[in-house]
Amino acid sequence: MSRKRPKPTSGEMELLSLLWQRGAMSLSEVHEAMDRRIGYTTVQTRLNRLVDKGLAAKQKPRRGPTQYSATVQPDEVSAGHLDVLVERVANGSVVPLVAQLLDGARLSRDDLKDLRQLVRQAEQRARHEETSS
Repeated sequence: MSRKRPKPTSGEMELLSLLWQRGAMSLSEVHEAMDRRIGYTTVQTRLNRLVDKGLAAKQKPRRGPTQYSATVQPDEVSAGHLDVLVERVANGSVVPLVAQLLDGARLSRDDLKDLRQLVRQAEQRARHEETSS
């Protein structure tokens, strides 16, 4: 049985996003790249928590400062957050959330094409699950 990774907090997600966008960074680089004012030691604590949770790695090169890098991909983390959102906001149903997102969105023809493809794939999975049950 595979062990689930701990979910990052919103503050930790902010740091992970930077690491995904920019690659390995030092503590100073992460602190400077923050969109908002936040304490240097707070950034350090959050980075170390990400390392402790297995969501980031910490490497000390021969020269220069310690570098932090993400060890997970965005989709590995976002799925868990979306599951929580669906459960808390829409009582387990994705339909109200999708309806809300679509209501205020400006969608291109390509966006609509992609959404239709996602619905077709979901229908195929549902049919497959029905026949294999």
